[in-house]
This record gives sequence, structure tokens and C-alpha cells, in this order.
Amino acid sequence: MTDTPLSQAQYDAITDAAAHWCMRLHATDCTAEERQAFKQWLDADPLHAFEYEAMLEIWDVAGDLPRPEAVMPVARLQPTTPWRTFGIAAAVCALALPLAAFSGWSLGWVPNSYQHFEASNTVRQVTLSDGTQVELNLGTELTYSNYKDQRRVSLEKGEAFFKVSHDANHPFIVRAAEGRIRVTGTQFNVWMYEDQVRVNLIEGSVLVSSNNDLPGDGLRLEPSMQARYKHGDFTPQISQTYANDSSLAWRHGKLVLDNLALSEALPLINRYLNTPVMVADSSTGSIRLGGIYNIKELNSLVATLPKVLPVYLTRNKDGNPVLNSMPQQPPKS
Repeated sequence: MTDTPLSQAQYDAITDAAAHWCMRLHATDCTAEERQAFKQWLDADPLHAFEYEAMLEIWDVAGDLPRPEAVMPVARLQPTTPWRTFGIAAAVCALALPLAAFSGWSLGWVPNSYQHFEASNTVRQVTLSDGTQVELNLGTELTYSNYKDQRRVSLEKGEAFFKVSHDANHPFIVRAAEGRIRVTGTQFNVWMYEDQVRVNLIEGSVLVSSNNDLPGDGLRLEPSMQARYKHGDFTPQISQTYANDSSLAWRHGKLVLDNLALSEALPLINRYLNTPVMVADSSTGSIRLGGIYNIKELNSLVATLPKVLPVYLTRNKDGNPVLNSMPQQPPKS
């Protein structure tokens, strides 16, 4: 999908295609080739799946409408051909879609704008349809949906820096792992690796919750504060950041490790690796690592760790590199 919002004509074309596939897949003469073509269309863009799901809901609604036999005399019924069936379904979809879309938007169920962004091998800057500016770190993927009562981002993986366009009546919500970050206009960074999330606030204020299912909006952060949470946390852990905090160094292509234990450093490193590095035990995890690294060259860091740390590399049954602490030499007698 393109980064810029679709025109009405482009959006209508996707809606028409979704209606076509909805009718064909419900037809008894739908072929295997058509089903394969549908799958290719569905996988081509996240918005295709979104529109198709919406069309299925409309189809279900149409299925609950009164049957012709219930409202027309039997003598007036004419034989119904497959094309007539498709025509009726198309008419129902054409009539129901604007009403369903309007009702869904009015009730806050359906967005009127959807965008999907990815950054693979380079840091990327994008602008959301509400004017919010976002920087995406390497290997980051997110989606943006604009609803009547809120603006919603789903951070699927990676890390992003947000400069949110202010709108007090239209809160901006980022969903990351099991938690959420709620703002109206501010600057903040969200880092995610597996089920671990870290939020750094630069300007303004945010509310951070570690679980979407919990009531309330979460804990409030002020500038120079950080929130961390992971799977199972009832509330985020809040801490103060230092003036020389290096968590945003990725915006300049760097990863700064300030004498961190390997257990803390490896999640920051693994975010950039195709195959994550493990530690053999807690003793290895307590070994400390520091330095400034180019985020595009972190794959080469793994092989050099035994040269700078008292560790050696093995591989586990899944093929992951594993760091093991070197056995200590017994004291000489």
C-alpha cells in the first residue's frame, strides 16, 4: 500500500473488488483458480483484507433481510439465474455499504483513513494523514487508522519516534504488545522487542498502560521519564532518564550501550538481527558490554563479542548463537 492516503476513486475500486470477491466466493461455481486469485489479491495490501471483512459483515446483514417469498405473492416469482443472484447481492452491497460505513464511522467502529508503513534497511520518516510525523527505525512496521473518537497506531514490531499533531478532542493511541500509550499532542519514542516495550517521553505527557484489558488510562509520564512493561505486568515500571540518555541514538544510526549487562543489552541488539543471540545462563547474562555501534552493522558484532568479552559462542538446537561465559581459571597453589 502507498504511504499517501488513497483517493476516493482508488478506495472505491478496492471496495468494488471486495464486493466482487465476496459474491464469487459465495457462488457454487467459484473455481480453484478464482480462489487462488482472491488469495493473491487479499495478500497484496492490508486494506484489501480490511475491506473484505467489512463486505462479509454486509453480506451477513443481507442474509438476514426478508426473503422474496415473504413479501411477494408466489405467482409473481420468476426463476432466478446465478447472474440475477449476483445482481441482487451487488445491489444490496451497493446500498448497504454507504449506510454501514457512515454508521460505523459515526459509532467509532470504522476508520475513514488507513495507512501502513514499513522500514526495512534504513531509517524512514513518514507523515500520517492527521499531520503526525513519525520516524521508523530499521525493521519497523506499523499501521495507522483514523476513527471518529481517536487516532490509533498499531506498532507491530520495531521502534518509532512520534511527533503527534495536537488535537485535544481526538486522542492519539499507540498499541504496542499488550499495552497502549495515550496522548493528545507530544513527542515520544516507543521501542518494542517481542513482548518487551519501552516508552521514552521527550515533550508533553502520555498515559501508559501495560494491559489493554485493564480499566483506566494508565500511569502518566512527564518529560525525561521512561516506562517499561512486558507480558504479564500489571502496571508499567516508571523511571527517570538522564540528560545524556542515548535511547534515541538510533535516529542518527547508532546504538549506544552504556556498560549494560548482556541480559539488558541483547534485547537492544537482537532487535536488529535476523537470528537473536541468547545467553547460556544468568552468570553470562551479568557480563557487561559498552560501546557505540552502527545499527546497520550489528550482525558483525556477534562474531566479535568473544574478542572483547570473556565469552565463547555455541549454538542451541534451534540454531541460535549462544554466549557462554569462559570458565574461570583455578587459583594457582
